[in-house]
Amino acid sequence: MEGFGDEGASVVSPVARWEHDAWRMYRYYLDRATPHTVCRWIGTLVIVAVYCSRLYYVRGFYIIVYGLGVYVVNLLSGFLSLLVDPEHEHSDDPLLPTKCFDEFKPLVRRLPEFKFWYSFTRAFIMAFVMTFFPVFDVPVVWSILLCSWTLIFFVTMGCQIRYLIRHKCILFNIGKQKYGGQKSSASNNVSSMA
Repeated sequence: MEGFGDEGASVVSPVARWEHDAWRMYRYYLDRATPHTVCRWIGTLVIVAVYCSRLYYVRGFYIIVYGLGVYVVNLLSGFLSLLVDPEHEHSDDPLLPTKCFDEFKPLVRRLPEFKFWYSFTRAFIMAFVMTFFPVFDVPVVWSILLCSWTLIFFVTMGCQIRYLIRHKCILFNIGKQKYGGQKSSASNNVSSMA
């Protein structure tokens, strides 16, 4: 923005100054929320519950629900995809381990968790706001939309899961794996000395 940081800059309108300060405050709290994954998702679930209760109350806006559902499937597809596709990568080294003693390379997602959460939450907030405008309450046959969305969901998720299985991706890594193999000779010597 012009006028910020320069001593000889032109005078900035109060609205522009307020907009800049509001944006900085928004980014500040968003950055502070980044490491708190569980709290972020709990807040998102509260937003989803409020949205669902609003839909139950008004009993309509099926086209918004359908559009939101398709968008969420698109987000899930990006979240479950690899950043670099091993089929199209022209590298001599495999990206994922092919033998049990190869180095573990975790799944690098095309859409990181934070961006997935941010887009997911923003979509539900926008859909919630749209339910207050009757222009978006288009009369449709909801059963056709439900069947269409179900077909899109199962076809897309089936393809993504087959893709991840084919490339031996680990979706959720909760820590270092423990192996039940033999102890090393150094640890056996230490335990026998004690």
